[in-house]
Amino acid sequence: MSLQIYNLSQPWGHHMPEWPSTPGINVHVKKFHAKDGVYMTEFEGIMHRGTHMDAPLHVTENTPCLMGYPLWRFFGTGVAVSIPKKKWEVITAEDLENARPKIREGDIVMINTGMHTKMADTDEYYAYSPGIYRDGAQWLVDKKVKMVGYDVQANDHPMATKLVDHGLGPTHPHLIEEYKEYFGRDPKEDFPDWEAGHKTLMVKGSIPGIENVGGDLNKVTGKRCTFMAFPWRWQGGEGCAIRVLAVIDPDQTFRFEKG
Repeated sequence: MSLQIYNLSQPWGHHMPEWPSTPGINVHVKKFHAKDGVYMTEFEGIMHRGTHMDAPLHVTENTPCLMGYPLWRFFGTGVAVSIPKKKWEVITAEDLENARPKIREGDIVMINTGMHTKMADTDEYYAYSPGIYRDGAQWLVDKKVKMVGYDVQANDHPMATKLVDHGLGPTHPHLIEEYKEYFGRDPKEDFPDWEAGHKTLMVKGSIPGIENVGGDLNKVTGKRCTFMAFPWRWQGGEGCAIRVLAVIDPDQTFRFEKG
């Protein structure tokens, strides 16, 4: 028996690509070997950067923080599915229903749109990304999945975020006119509510949502795997950088014993 372990997280650190909002991760060297005999760094920034998990508290007041998720949600069997998407396309309930391997009740689900290979400090990745919205998120809630990860910029389509006329936005008002020209509709016609994907999945469904999945995702796509992704034990935490791992047993003989 030889288990194969795959990393599904994007690199994290100074100068990493970041969602276009608050200045993010800055790493400062506080001690170094030539001077101090030890090496120590300090970082400042918000947790919603790179591969990370959100809590309901991130999007809705008086809802659970990271500690509100039971541990069983962070470990288990699931699938990595290929749902290729282009600029501003939506991950739909139909896409999820037709995905293969079939998504089963209780699965952890990793969605590969192809965008993780394009992660960079660019409009292509952040402003023009595909994404999920309410209907797709509701399908996942109805399926009673354990946890969901996406290889895109957020748990929501960019037209459901403050990049356009939602919440504190628009921070990128030019996208409204570009969307109108591209589809012939105002983005609020297609995405009337602010971060409905987040709120449906996490607040209504109590399901952790992982943003910016990447790394070896292509190597496990189309396979049934064991997944794990654990946030910090942080009371009051609204989000947390995480390491996502997928484990495959090529012989299909390894099993956890009952006990």
